[in-house]
Parts: sequence; C-alpha cells; structure tokens
Amino acid sequence: MVRSIKNPKKAKRKNKASKKGDGSSSSSGPPAKVWQPGVDKLEEGEELQCDPTAYDSLHAFHIGWPCLSFDIVKDTLGMVRTEFPHTVYFVAGTQAEKSSWNSLSIFKVSNISGKKREPVPTKSGDDESNMGSDDSGSDEDSEDEELGGSGAPVLQAIVFLFFFFNRILADSILTFTLLSLNFIFEHFQCSCCYVQLRKVTHEGCVNRIRAMTQNPHICASWGDTGHVQVWDFSSHLNALAESESEVSQGPSTQAPLFTFGHKDEGFALDWSPVATGRLLSGDCKSNIHLWEPTDGSWKVETTPYIGHTASVEDLQWSPTEPDVFASCSVDGNIAMWDTRSGKSPVASFKAHNADVNVISWNRLASCMLASGSDDGTFAIRDLRLLKGGDSVVAHFEYHKHPITSIEWSPHEASTLAVSSADNQLTIWDLSLENDEEEEAEFKAKTKEEVNAPKDLPPQLLFVHQGQKDLKELHWHSQIPGMIVSTAADGYNILMPSNIQTTLPSDGP
Repeated sequence: MVRSIKNPKKAKRKNKASKKGDGSSSSSGPPAKVWQPGVDKLEEGEELQCDPTAYDSLHAFHIGWPCLSFDIVKDTLGMVRTEFPHTVYFVAGTQAEKSSWNSLSIFKVSNISGKKREPVPTKSGDDESNMGSDDSGSDEDSEDEELGGSGAPVLQAIVFLFFFFNRILADSILTFTLLSLNFIFEHFQCSCCYVQLRKVTHEGCVNRIRAMTQNPHICASWGDTGHVQVWDFSSHLNALAESESEVSQGPSTQAPLFTFGHKDEGFALDWSPVATGRLLSGDCKSNIHLWEPTDGSWKVETTPYIGHTASVEDLQWSPTEPDVFASCSVDGNIAMWDTRSGKSPVASFKAHNADVNVISWNRLASCMLASGSDDGTFAIRDLRLLKGGDSVVAHFEYHKHPITSIEWSPHEASTLAVSSADNQLTIWDLSLENDEEEEAEFKAKTKEEVNAPKDLPPQLLFVHQGQKDLKELHWHSQIPGMIVSTAADGYNILMPSNIQTTLPSDGP
C-alpha cells in the first residue's frame, strides 16, 4: 500500500504538465512507501483501496450463515485448468444462530472470470503499457468525476516486485484491504461469479467438513453435538453439474450414511489420501478414533488413540504411507502415529509455546510438516530430522494473532498459504532468498522506486486482506494458483498475479 496525497486528481494533472514541459518522467510527489498491515496505522480520514493489478482473479460471495469450514470438491472438468472462466464445486457447513437452522451446503460457483497480467512491462520505454499511463489516469479522472470528485485521502495499493537469485520469478509483496465486500463487486470484477446452492439439514453447527480424496461425493462432517457423520452428496453434485439455472430450494432432509458419537465435540478430521475410505476424527477430550471402511459403511475403533493431554485440534494422514498420521493439540505438541504400533504415538515433541491449531503435511515433499499456533507463529519441520532433536527448518513470527489455517500448495512443493485471526491471508515460498544485486538490477529495469521494509521476510510472496475473522483456506488442486478462503463475512476466491508467473525474456 502507498499513501496518496490529498487531491490525487490535481497531482496527476500537475505531473502530466511536468512531463510535457521538461520531458522528465519522474514524479514530483513524495517517494512511495509500502504499507504494512498490522504495523502501519491509518490516519483519520484515510482508507485502503484495492489494486486489481495485484490479482489475476478476485471474487467474493456469501451463501447465508457464516461457514467455519469448507472443502473444495474434486471435479471432472480437467486436472490442470488455466483458462478463464473457471467453475468450482464446494461443500460447507454453517454456524447458524440456532442449532436447528444449520445445514450442509453443496454449491457450484461458475463464471469465475479473471485476466493474466505481465509482471513487468515487455517494453521498458513504453509508458503507455505501464500501470501509471496517461490512459489509465484519464479513466481514473472520469471515475472521480462520476463519484463526485471526492478529495478524501486514500491509501492505494502498489505492486512491489523482487528478483531473486534462486528463482527467475517476479514475486510481489502485495497488500490488499477492502472496506466491504461490495467494494469487490463494484470496483474489481468485470462480471460476477454465479453461485448455485443446495442444502441438507444438519443438527448443530458444523465445526469441520472434509470431502474424500478418492470419492469426492463422500463427505464427513464434525458437529458441535459431538457427532461425526458421513454423507453421500452425489445426487446434489450431479444436479448442480447438469443445471445452469439457479437452484433455489429449502434445505432437504437426508440421512447420513454413518454416524459416530464422540464423548465431546471436536474439530480434527481427515481422510487418507492413500487408503480409500480411511478416516480420522479427534475431539476436545484428546481422543482420536480411526474409521475403517467396510461394505458400504465404516467400523470405528472404540478404543481411541491417546497421546495428548488436551484437545486434539487437527489431524493429517501421511501423503505416502497408509498407516501413518500426525496430530496437533492445545497442549502445544505434535504427535506422530503408526496404526500398526498400538494406540500410543511413536514420537511426540513440543512444537509451539501455545496451542497448535493446525498442521499441513506436504504432499509433494512428504518429509515436510507445517504447523500454526495460537501465538501467531508458524513453523516448518523436516521429519527426517526428528531423531536428531531439532527438526525446525523455518519459523516465522509475521502474524500477531492466532493461525487459523495452513496448507501447502498442491502444485509448488515450497509454497504454502496461511490465514490468521489478524484478518490476513499470506502466501510464502520457502525456496526464496533475498539477493541485493539481482534486486537492484530488477528495480532498475522496471524503474521501481519503492523500497520494501527491511523487516519483511524474503519468503513472503503475497498478503491478502479484506475478510473479517478468517477461518479456513484451501488451494484448488486442479486450478494452479487459486485459493479459496472462508470468513465470518463470506468467501473469497483469489488468484494472485505473482503466483506461477515468470519474467519476460529480453529477446523477441
């Protein structure tokens, strides 16, 4: 973000006159400054404004009651999709005001539009191709006039590009804040996405919901009533796939395929990506239960896995081994388990100095496990180093509020996304290192005059804001670069412009 002067319209005209008079392209205004969320304060009368050039795609929507948890449903539209518009299927559970008002939602979002953008201009001397060109300025002038020409101070987002030694990539630290979800619809989207929704009644709030990797129409839900239920949503997904018209029906009543009652409610839930139908559920009484698939049903081991002294917050199956899983807890520990070795963990270690809320096992680099804590920190561990005692290969203290979700990218082994109660969604690439020489070369090439704050980690790729009370995020496994997040005020679908984009070559 950069602070703009009080009357940007007059300043723009002044700069244009200066260019015509002396041939100089430099601005006479104050030097631009990167605005840091959580660090810099807004002065009275200032506000933040979205810069659409930071995104290849950005959409927002809501489906009624807030959703604490959701999952992306794998579809048959293509394994690797890069062309807009996109269509995505979801399952979610509500957090309604009354227990009887809750439901499970199965919905399709279509017409997700977007645009690919070059990270830097292909011709450095062509001012018309830059974001600050006269043409774009005239458009902004006309928009100011339509809005009444308000001279209120505005914080405008800017793009700051780095050029790193280990990766020929333009990586942006991009900050984004919205005053309301309406701002997205009115000022960013060329066309609104289209949401089709079907609902199934659910007794109690839904703490977590997960779709099976191998059979995505089979979903498991964790309710605050203490019950974990498995559902078959194939009829709903088929109806959404066949229909292009709006689905406007009340919640239907459907019986679950299977129900298991824990001694308390919980949040931890995960399907095995290796063994079809294998499920884990963990509760606030520190119990973990293993679900084994049978003919059309499940058998739940009544004797739980016990290794934590407080609530089990998250569970993750190994991406390569059918009998190995990890758990994290309010007790600050992470435990490693092998179902062939009894009901006790094979390893347990102190992971954070506060509650460990979430973990994510890297499916492209199975030795890497990420964890996020209540103190705002998140860490990366190399599981091959557990026996040596210190397995931490990276530890970040960027967020100042609890980490609510963390997930590795399904397409880049070194990239992960993190959401926090500080209302920020951040994207990180652990392979990046700062290189002053190449950064200077890149800044000279782009005529960039903005200096990044020195206290920002070089691994920080992107900062997304605008949602209130962020709860959960997921990468789309079939659409590279797409992230979906849920919060108290609805969903965002975003595709940062600096993910999987490369610098243009100097050649033709």
